[in-house]
Amino acid sequence: MLKELGTNSFFHYSEIPMKFAPAQVTLVALIALSGSAFAQTAAPAPVDPISYNISAVSNYKYRGQDQDTSKTRGFKPALQGGVDYAHASGFYVGNWNSTVNFLDPKGDKANVEVDLYGGYKFPLGDVGMDVGALTYIYPGAAKANTTEIYAAVSYGPITAKYSNTVSKGYFGFGAIGAYDARGTGYLNLAFAQEIMPKVTLKASLGSTMFTTDGKKAGGADFVDYSIGAAYDLGEGMTFTGSYVGATNKDKYLFSNSTASVNKGTVIVMLTKAI
Repeated sequence: MLKELGTNSFFHYSEIPMKFAPAQVTLVALIALSGSAFAQTAAPAPVDPISYNISAVSNYKYRGQDQDTSKTRGFKPALQGGVDYAHASGFYVGNWNSTVNFLDPKGDKANVEVDLYGGYKFPLGDVGMDVGALTYIYPGAAKANTTEIYAAVSYGPITAKYSNTVSKGYFGFGAIGAYDARGTGYLNLAFAQEIMPKVTLKASLGSTMFTTDGKKAGGADFVDYSIGAAYDLGEGMTFTGSYVGATNKDKYLFSNSTASVNKGTVIVMLTKAI
């Protein structure tokens, strides 16, 4: 699973990244039932079921938030990469990794993010369906670890995806203390359409929603956004440029700074897929 620009973000306990809160399971169900709203036949499994990807990005933001909180400048490059296995039946598993730099609620430093996921993709009429689970692991900073389950539906260039937190902590929120962040939800609407040969327009809008307990644990709802384009350089190489950020900037500040991890930033990324 190659993460898209503006899909990932995290920060110190005082800056912990916001994800979506729980209130959209019903919405996802409704979307799934209305095949005319979002639909796209699931793509067939590739001839080679194993694929790899590696990327260099100027700033790793997840759900609109900086994942390197050691500095406030916009340029803080990250190295990323992963491997995926997709079976012809629709089942898949994968791993994706990125360099990061932030502290968990205990003050332990996270240098690497390791994502493990698995799921099932299948067509439902003209609608493409995807259900699965994803766990984010931060070696050395366990209080930031987070696990979510998700469901997505797609139709043509549009995809709607809802993720719900099943772990006690949500990227640090609720990992320590009387209140936990279980049930935090994230709803994302994404658009990707080729607008000319080799050029694909991409845009997304997401909403992180905390439960009442999640808010008591320090979480605050916010909306993230991303708009940009990807250019196919050939031979598996892609260059992407996007503007990525999030709202509620005053709630997510860098340590000892009035700057926000949610501030909008131009991000460029070079990816090689094999």
